[in-house]
Amino acid sequence: MTTSIGKVFLIGAGPGDPGLITVKGLECVQKADVVIYDYLANERLLEHRRKDSELIYVGKQGGRHTLPQEEINSLIVKKAKEGKIVARLKGGDPFIFGRGGEEAEECVDNGVPFEVVPGVTAATSVPTYAGIPLTHRDHTASVAFVTGHEDPTKPESKLHWDKLATGIGTLVFFMGMKNLQSIVNNLVTNGRSAATPVAAIQWGTRTDQRVVRGTLADIVEKVKVEKLGPPAIVIVGEVVNLRDKLNWYENKPFFGKRIVVTRSRDQASIFAEKLIDLGATPIEFPSIEVVPPSNWHELDSALENLASYQWIIFTSANAVRFFFQRLREQGMDIRSLNGLKICAVGPKTAEALEAFSLKADLIPEEFKAEGVVKALGETPVSGVRFLIPRAKVAREIIPDKLREKGADVTVVTAYENVRPSTDVDRVRKLFQDGKIAAVTFTSSSTVNNFVEMLGKSEYKPLMKGVMVACIGPVTAKTAEEYGMKVDVMPKDYTIPALVDAMAEYFKEKL
Repeated sequence: MTTSIGKVFLIGAGPGDPGLITVKGLECVQKADVVIYDYLANERLLEHRRKDSELIYVGKQGGRHTLPQEEINSLIVKKAKEGKIVARLKGGDPFIFGRGGEEAEECVDNGVPFEVVPGVTAATSVPTYAGIPLTHRDHTASVAFVTGHEDPTKPESKLHWDKLATGIGTLVFFMGMKNLQSIVNNLVTNGRSAATPVAAIQWGTRTDQRVVRGTLADIVEKVKVEKLGPPAIVIVGEVVNLRDKLNWYENKPFFGKRIVVTRSRDQASIFAEKLIDLGATPIEFPSIEVVPPSNWHELDSALENLASYQWIIFTSANAVRFFFQRLREQGMDIRSLNGLKICAVGPKTAEALEAFSLKADLIPEEFKAEGVVKALGETPVSGVRFLIPRAKVAREIIPDKLREKGADVTVVTAYENVRPSTDVDRVRKLFQDGKIAAVTFTSSSTVNNFVEMLGKSEYKPLMKGVMVACIGPVTAKTAEEYGMKVDVMPKDYTIPALVDAMAEYFKEKL
């Protein structure tokens, strides 16, 4: 049986900010059987791929090649000839110093169908994120993109330095750090003023973006002093001076700060995106993982007797998710909740219910156990049956207080919080090097497991000088019991409120 040939998508992933990939590019990643990606493609984009897709890294960094270009070309063709949809994810734009033309030619030569999905090129986006417009009516009307990777020792250059030096207003050099001295020499020798402004931008559009400014006369020395290296874009021209006025990206409240997110992996992404929007580098260090219970006996028994309850209390979005997952698996649906009143602790829990077309009858003003007790304070509960599906280990305030008032309360395990396997050494090294600005905790479990993972005898010195942000008073109390100073706790116990409170904290520290 002959396998039909698949298809190759040569996709520009943009320069670094994962939000700069095109809609079509992301759609191609989502439907691919194989994703072949390189060093400059942001790995956050890989989270959008199918879980069963094959992932192959072929990055090239500072002259070190995982695979030579010829082998990358062959790999792309080989996977397509296996009948697979191949997403070749490349930094920037495939056809602007991306060797996409060579990969496309290889497809043509081997009869493999392909499409090119243009990307946001680093040539325009990196200067933009540094506050440098490449053209401006008061400064220049011309711009050129130039390779800075040309071997300066070869006898004849393909670049017309005499024309580039004085004939173009703004020059953008790709991969020019290694040959920066040669670039400067060629420009000045061919008539460009040594006083011309220059900016070297490393990791442009990312939250660890760095910019060094100078002139053709001193930029090489300044780059050495600042230890700026590849990947970097070099901008030459008067427009560089506009950075003083237009530097918008680096003025974000969290810019350049590494913030540890201890939420479970499936919930961390939304939190991380909010931090990225404000300029942070989120370090995802999940200290809990939310998993189904070891057995469903308790919940199954409760589901069989749903009609006997008058109230059901959901204390988290996870409780909602696992409850309705099991409800479906048992061949039931939301009609089984007919006649039950529903309490949701917090807006996110209420939002999770709305996904099932259910509206909570009660949402306490205070998003914690005490708030539920207070909200039910005037409600007669003696003899009333309550069902509380929740985590295996949780605070007992709600069931205890309701039972004191004569309620009949059934607590069942809907999910468990366990400590995940994660790269502890990588995160510990960031703490040791003083590169962590803040740690965020969204539950007592995240605090407990964080301390266990870093080590009870080691975490205190690692936390020196690190801001601690807790989502609410219960979490804060747990952190304080471990000797941590809680710097931030929002009035509303939600992720958006936590992010806003952190932004205000950093603003006051400026």
